[in-house]
Amino acid sequence: MPLTPEQQAEIDDARSHTRQTIRATVPGMEAHLYKAHPVLDHGFVRVIDYMGDDQAITQAARVSYGKGTKKVTNDEGLIRYLMRHWHSTPFEMCEIKLHVKLPVFVARQWIRHRTANVNEYSARYSILDREFYIPAPDALNAQSTVNNQGRGEVLEGEEAARVLELLKADSTRAYDNYEAMLSQDGQKGLARELARMNLPANIYTQWYWKVDLHNLFHFLRLRADAHAQYEIRVYAEEMCKIVADWVPMAFGAFEDYRMGGVQLSGKAIDCVRRMLKGEEVTQETSGMSAGEWREFEEVLNGS
Repeated sequence: MPLTPEQQAEIDDARSHTRQTIRATVPGMEAHLYKAHPVLDHGFVRVIDYMGDDQAITQAARVSYGKGTKKVTNDEGLIRYLMRHWHSTPFEMCEIKLHVKLPVFVARQWIRHRTANVNEYSARYSILDREFYIPAPDALNAQSTVNNQGRGEVLEGEEAARVLELLKADSTRAYDNYEAMLSQDGQKGLARELARMNLPANIYTQWYWKVDLHNLFHFLRLRADAHAQYEIRVYAEEMCKIVADWVPMAFGAFEDYRMGGVQLSGKAIDCVRRMLKGEEVTQETSGMSAGEWREFEEVLNGS
């Protein structure tokens, strides 16, 4: 289970108390506060705190002290302009703090996004729980033959059963040895900071992750993409739902210009113009490499 009874009791207690404030709040985010949204087999994402809303973005862009006489439609148009022209500072006025429980190998991908504040559960001071990520059968893929970073066909039958059994057995054995090495019940044993080195990369860790909206959008653009690794993508997809309830106008612009849009090179734009004039353009006459041409065709064909 993603949450222990003790953690759920703590969340229920936190949600039972309300506090008066005059700062901007968002009903959609108030509903998310402290709730754990399950991800994978033992993971979750939950909102601890947030600052700002759609109006905070437009306010910063206008350098004003309030909404003034601007209409909501003007705010949305301004946000779309800012997103369309890759402005960043106004989006940095909004921040969110998340509590995330995730496998260590996912955390090592996630931490590559360095423009955030992170505090992770320390296995130097505490003992990690016996919780491991074991892929569901439909997420157990072979290595892709065309992409060194991707997955191929789903494993089936005896091969799938063999891999799952290896994952479970190795995880259990590594944790058994971890426990055996630790100093417990007054007995001498290996220090926690050393015993942890024997743990597998699919064990779960937790952290608090605080980031501004501009850098969060950058994370989501890469990690909620269909080409991202499944295990980090499902976290990003859950976060997208939360952000949509937090800053709906900004998220709508993000979906349109970043998630649903494409960036074309100068050569690609030239090819489009030539095609619109009726010219037949091939990879050989495009000036693009084979890889560039393949990606260009995928954009044109919507694949």
